Amino acid sequence: MTIVLDPTVGKVGTSIETVPRPASLEGLTVALLDISKARGNIFLDRVEEQLTKRGISVKRFQKPTFSKPAPVDLRHEIAASCDAVIEALAD
Repeated sequence: MTIVLDPTVGKVGTSIETVPRPASLEGLTVALLDISKARGNIFLDRVEEQLTKRGISVKRFQKPTFSKPAPVDLRHEIAASCDAVIEALAD
């Protein structure tokens, strides 16, 4: 069992069900989410390069600011168009 703490839920904890990881990324579309921290895009550029070399479809997304959760519309767009997400955290 993995426990993930969500800093956006306040003082009262909540349980959410995690989605199982795919066995492979072959045939899937991977979202690369830049959270708008310095140099996160550099990391995602390299990840995109490696994924596309393997023939994996990639879509890029960016949060407006790192200090707030991704807007609902952005989360829905990612969920509707992608099968997996890689999020960049860098400084």
